[in-house]
Amino acid sequence: MEEMKRDKRYTYADYETWDTDERYELIRGIPYLLYSPDPAMMAPAPTPEHQSISGELFRQLANFLHGKPCKVYSAPLDVRLSDGSHDDTVVQPDLIVVCDKSKLDGKHCDGAPDMIVEILSPSTAGRDHIVKYKLYLASGVREYWIIDPNTKTVMIHILEGGKYQTSTHEAADTVPVRMLDGCSINLADVFAE
Repeated sequence: MEEMKRDKRYTYADYETWDTDERYELIRGIPYLLYSPDPAMMAPAPTPEHQSISGELFRQLANFLHGKPCKVYSAPLDVRLSDGSHDDTVVQPDLIVVCDKSKLDGKHCDGAPDMIVEILSPSTAGRDHIVKYKLYLASGVREYWIIDPNTKTVMIHILEGGKYQTSTHEAADTVPVRMLDGCSINLADVFAE
């Protein structure tokens, strides 16, 4: 694999050729390292706490969605978000919910999922709050959850009128998933030790 250059813009076609044990996201042509088996690369695998939160949230969503048309998927799954003229953005959110099966081609999700969940880590927090927030808003993601394991809070962004309406919830709360009528998530279980 060629050495990544910060001043070069890459496409999804480039991304597909990268033969490496490292995992990247590509946002507007810029590669961001998600995981590397090399400790010197400063992108460790998710922590047990991260995996526990992701697993419990996946379990609650999957149980609710059983037998329904929407499905939940966990990372790593490529989500291509292109604006039609540029095919240079692919992300790997921690969890996604997709209701339109035509967006899934057996390899990746092509277009905005209905819901995205990102679980913060020190290496991704700024990107999740700023870069991905703007990207998901522009792409039309209907519901975007940012989970903070340190504060045990969830920031929920709901797309309404072309803008995100934001609310914050704590570990004791049970919160509705607005895009899934009748679905509520018990955050006490999500943050359980």
